[in-house]
Amino acid sequence: MSVPARAYLSIGEVLSKLRGDFPDITISKIRFLESEGLIDPQRTPSGYRKFTMIDLDRLRYVLQAQRDQYLPLRVIKENLDALDRGLEPAAAVGGIATPRLATVDGEFAPANFGQENDLRLSREELLSASGLDDSQLTELESYGLISLRGRHYDGDSLSVAKAVAEIAAFGIEARHLRSFKSAADREVGLVEQVITPLLRQKSSDAKARAEEVQRELASLSVRLHAALVRSGLQRLR
Repeated sequence: MSVPARAYLSIGEVLSKLRGDFPDITISKIRFLESEGLIDPQRTPSGYRKFTMIDLDRLRYVLQAQRDQYLPLRVIKENLDALDRGLEPAAAVGGIATPRLATVDGEFAPANFGQENDLRLSREELLSASGLDDSQLTELESYGLISLRGRHYDGDSLSVAKAVAEIAAFGIEARHLRSFKSAADREVGLVEQVITPLLRQKSSDAKARAEEVQRELASLSVRLHAALVRSGLQRLR
């Protein structure tokens, strides 16, 4: 989506908006923070900087962290990277950032199927947040239960890792869980069969319909799975 022209601010306008809280701010300071990679404003064809409100918020964060917490730019940059990846920055220098997700008890609710998954975790962050050890994670990856998305792990990986960590307390190992992955793959295949004809239509209405059908079928498949497991467990009593 394109940004309306006046959604951009000049460097002078940014300076004006910041000076109330940070009277010592200068254009040279803003340019220095850009050169250090803490902000990345767009440029006009003639080379003038175009700042968004997100750039302005990042500048406020940087300046406040310097003034109130005396944090070095290296740590502030790490904190900004954590925020960009859907994490809460570490409480102490050298600590591990923690996930911040709109979830139910750390897990995605059925209604969230098909929505964007913006969380990006390093291996260390995933291990810390889930309670798994490195050998357990390696085993889960070997069975395809967890995989990297690019260079990071996403929120679904965290949900799987946390569930496996809790299941492991009952003596169930990752190798016992391969059937869950196979069953999930079959359910995904069924959903794909339904929505593929819609996606081939290429229209925005068809795409929106496909997304809605995907969410609905995903939620229904979770309900069906839970009901079947519950029914099967009844026979064990």
